[in-house]
Amino acid sequence: MRKSRFSRSVDPEEYATLISENLPHVIQTEAENEAYIRLLEALDAKSNPTPAEKELADLLTLLIEEFEERQYALNPGTPVENLVELMEANNLKQKDLVDIFGTPSIISEVLSGKRRLTTEHVRRLSERFQVTPEIFI
Repeated sequence: MRKSRFSRSVDPEEYATLISENLPHVIQTEAENEAYIRLLEALDAKSNPTPAEKELADLLTLLIEEFEERQYALNPGTPVENLVELMEANNLKQKDLVDIFGTPSIISEVLSGKRRLTTEHVRRLSERFQVTPEIFI
């Protein structure tokens, strides 16, 4: 009998069945990503998943994260370029960031390069967009 590679008490036959039914692989398209997300949500919605279902959920999570990191990664840019990209991705105008910057004129000065982002701006922006503060530094 082969020794299990699983950290949990996963039933190898059940896991093999789940794998053969779903055939998880490296995600290449948005449609595949959406399908894996739906499958992961279905597994997460189970009130008492089996260890094999938890193992499959872990695998799907890794595949989804890897795809999304490749697909949606921000291109390295200046803090202002990153801010503009986030604004565009979220359909925001300058006026939508007044709560972060205080006044429309400060937003304009930051976006035009006349003023640098303050530590408080960086903190608020990273919270607003749920991104690491480093992209604004």
